[in-house]
Amino acid sequence: MDKATEASTPKAAGLRGVAAASSSISDVNGERGELIFQGYNIHDLASSSTFEEVVFLLWHKSLPTAAELAQLRRELSEHYDLPHEILDLMRQFPREADPIDVLRTAISALEFFDKSSRDISRKNALATATRLTAQFPALVAGSDRVRRGLEPVAPNPNYNIATNFLYMLKGEMPSKHDAEVFDKCLILHADHELNASTFAARVIAGTLATIYAGVTGAIAALSGPLHGGANTAVMKTLLEIGSIDNVESFIKRALAEKRKIMGFGHAVYRTEDPRATHLRQFSKELGEQAGDTKWYEMSRRVEEVMMKEKGLYANVDFFSASAYYSMGIPLDLFTPIFAVSRISGWTGHILEQYADNKLIRPRAEYVGARDLPYVPIENR
Repeated sequence: MDKATEASTPKAAGLRGVAAASSSISDVNGERGELIFQGYNIHDLASSSTFEEVVFLLWHKSLPTAAELAQLRRELSEHYDLPHEILDLMRQFPREADPIDVLRTAISALEFFDKSSRDISRKNALATATRLTAQFPALVAGSDRVRRGLEPVAPNPNYNIATNFLYMLKGEMPSKHDAEVFDKCLILHADHELNASTFAARVIAGTLATIYAGVTGAIAALSGPLHGGANTAVMKTLLEIGSIDNVESFIKRALAEKRKIMGFGHAVYRTEDPRATHLRQFSKELGEQAGDTKWYEMSRRVEEVMMKEKGLYANVDFFSASAYYSMGIPLDLFTPIFAVSRISGWTGHILEQYADNKLIRPRAEYVGARDLPYVPIENR
């Protein structure tokens, strides 16, 4: 490539718009506001499916039969329990440690208790994916109880992942409605094409490192505020605003001060994020069930002001904030909860990467100096 051609080559900052992998797992159509998992529209899955069915879909490219779903649920329940060494390890962490960092460290340590972790054959990799998907809820809920000076609640093998998480977090059976809504939230967050954490997982898997290594890297990417944590920031903003009467003046002042309002806009979607459609309804339902629709009503008002002032749509993070808050979930668990869902997508992408692997090794556009003369150190 000559310099003239090189200079005219469009630059893809942050790899925006660059296809870096071939995948059948999920696809985002930003112009139509469409998200599909293995060919199925997210609206159909969120309305009619269960999280365990979606897990099977992401790993196997088809929805399960009743027998296949029963087998997956059985295999997941067999791995709900954590090694006691991991619980002991989490007890040694500082109580002020960020829960997403606790999760990252615990997952890395969990590999020590899987003697076949380096066997990445399809059969064993699926077993590892099952184990991780089963144990993420216990890790997140258990670490929260440990930091509050409480004993972790043992998972119940008769509960699905969503119900078990809420049960282990609070130490009591959740309402049927909360469990069903949380199950739908897990579906909505299960995968989203080549986002930062998923791409990190595939890059690591491309070296033929273990699934644990890939997932640890994915969690590390998720811990960055430009990827994870937006819904926590949304709830903090709502708490700062305080009441619906303050919304418009607060948002206008924040925009005038060039302050970013989290939960709006998206790198891909140019219309409404289809996941936000469901989460908006969940926020309303949960508020009504709790007898306090304040946070939903404030969120709707913020949404109206942001559309009027900036023409931006709410994304998946915006209404998940008030939904989780209405369920009594601590703010700093919002991002780890995302991981409880996204482990299904991360492992799906890792399995896909292993199946047709090519080391991911892009080039960088060099913009530094050339042909500099070397100067001996005594002359510098």
